[in-house]
Amino acid sequence: MPALTIKNIPDDLYSELKHVAKQHHRSINSEVIICLKRSLFPQKVSPEDKLIEIRTLRAQIDPNAFTDEEIEQAINEGRP
Repeated sequence: MPALTIKNIPDDLYSELKHVAKQHHRSINSEVIICLKRSLFPQKVSPEDKLIEIRTLRAQIDPNAFTDEEIEQAINEGRP
């Protein structure tokens, strides 16, 4: 199996990679391989699966969480 050496990794990137690898109970090397696979070979999601995900998320939203006035204010914030 080929080997890859990566040089000059920024400290913040290495720290985050190390942190994420620890969270996933993986070595840094394994975490890098997973990240590369996800980036280079993304999983395709069918439209049906995406709709199921959206509907699931939508069902978790309280329709009365914000008033019409709060929504209007949020829309208008930062506008001249």
